[in-house]
Amino acid sequence: MSKYLRKAVEDRKRYLINSLISAGVYEIGERHLFELTLSDLEREYANCMTMLGEND
Repeated sequence: MSKYLRKAVEDRKRYLINSLISAGVYEIGERHLFELTLSDLEREYANCMTMLGEND
């Protein structure tokens, strides 16, 4: 993976984790947010925003 793609993935994961923490989500099941894949974080973020009635 190129260093630019890796940085983009890491930046997106950081954004999603910070957004989820701000919404009060710290774990998914027994896994901490930093253990999740980008796809898992995207899915949880979408679920959270749907529950809060926000679209991003």
